Amino acid sequence: MIKISEKTKHVEGNINSACARVGRDPSEVKLVIVTKSATIEAVQEVIRLGFTDLGENRVQQLKKVSTELDDFFRRPEGEPHPPKNINWHMIGHLQRNKVKHVLPISCLIHTVDTLRLAEEINTSAAKLNLCPKVLLQVNTSNEPQKYGVPVGAATHLAEQIETLPNLKLVGLMTMAPLTHNKDIVRACFIRARELFVEMRGEKIVGHHFTELSMGMSSDYKIAVEEGATILRIGSAIFTG
Repeated sequence: MIKISEKTKHVEGNINSACARVGRDPSEVKLVIVTKSATIEAVQEVIRLGFTDLGENRVQQLKKVSTELDDFFRRPEGEPHPPKNINWHMIGHLQRNKVKHVLPISCLIHTVDTLRLAEEINTSAAKLNLCPKVLLQVNTSNEPQKYGVPVGAATHLAEQIETLPNLKLVGLMTMAPLTHNKDIVRACFIRARELFVEMRGEKIVGHHFTELSMGMSSDYKIAVEEGATILRIGSAIFTG
């Protein structure tokens, strides 16, 4: 079995190569390692390797893994201590009744796609004296089974979210279809980047609107070429 350390090096090498192809600085791209398919030992391993941005799809799993890692950080004196600055990303669909559980843990919620969800985050954050960062999830593939606001409605929703005082809209998130057709994948990422640039250019969003979360294990090289600043990668590191 290939070691996790070798897999992370392979992924980082691909990111560097994709950046080189389009003249980007690799430091512009953040790798969020998705832990949903991993054992706690495997998660500990990526932390030992220096990766501190971790992502989870489900709230219950986010709570479970983050709690288990708290024990990992409380090591006896004399043993090597891992870095403590873990940044948790909520990357799965978020129900409004789960918001209060996510806010104390997550540094960035990638999946805000309705005003009602944004308002719930705003209300819960105010009670907790927090101002969480969020991304607007956009359905650039027009797949009916996918979450995300339609492209045509994204600008208006962003304007509404910008009025809420207890959250900070810092960018967009999208998912491409699971297909081997790279042209279809690329078109989705291009549409997200165009929307991102348009929102910034029209001053719909603030100066902190800097993140473009797109690209997973199957398509992250294309995402980098099209301007992704955050990649969400799990199976390329934990499976196989």
